[in-house]
Amino acid sequence: MLEGVTMCNVAVLEFFHNNTEPGEFLGKAVLEVGSRYVNGSVRPFIERFLKPRLYVGIDLEPGLFVDVVTPAEFMVNVFGVNRFDVVVSTELLEHVRNWRVVVNAMKLVLKPGGLIFIITRSRGGFPYHAYPPFDFWRYEVGDMARIFRDFEIITLMRDPMEPGVFLKARKPMNWRPADLFNIELYSMILGRRTRDIPSLDDMPILRRVTLTILNSRLASTMPGTLRRLLTRAVS
Repeated sequence: MLEGVTMCNVAVLEFFHNNTEPGEFLGKAVLEVGSRYVNGSVRPFIERFLKPRLYVGIDLEPGLFVDVVTPAEFMVNVFGVNRFDVVVSTELLEHVRNWRVVVNAMKLVLKPGGLIFIITRSRGGFPYHAYPPFDFWRYEVGDMARIFRDFEIITLMRDPMEPGVFLKARKPMNWRPADLFNIELYSMILGRRTRDIPSLDDMPILRRVTLTILNSRLASTMPGTLRRLLTRAVS
């Protein structure tokens, strides 16, 4: 463990430690999408050890490590295209409703030849959690391979500690955006894979009731076996 580094999931920090080179960040402009400090951050590691010239963090709400308050969907409007050498996003994509818009925006603000690092969550072990502020999707390795088939994928792996996906990829110099329309993801609202973008009103009644119970005080009084069964049903 590196002294002085703000910790998040240890495997996340190890991924950045093992899959970054100083020259990839030294003197470069970095954008972190979904940067507000919640359970840790890779920003102190990147700024202290990899020495970027500029580090900009954006998030929907103000807070520690947030430099610009803006929805991720609007980052192109704020910064323009081909503006950053590196884009970083950890634990964000599961929380954005229109994932296609956000993914395409991250690709657009990245310069040709630039690098993108994404950490996001998969099914199993991460039940629906409406903070921050919603929980919409789960991504598998195969999903990320399809979503970033228009990039040079350098590293694509499962999180060795928690259900999740780690990606490092490079934007080609002659980049042409992939069509993401036909890609299905697992929806935490519907409890199944879908190509559509559901709203919270589309959540099935039984699923809504189960989540309400799990998020209530009643959950703390349940037998552990029952709570695990309910959690597994909505994860």
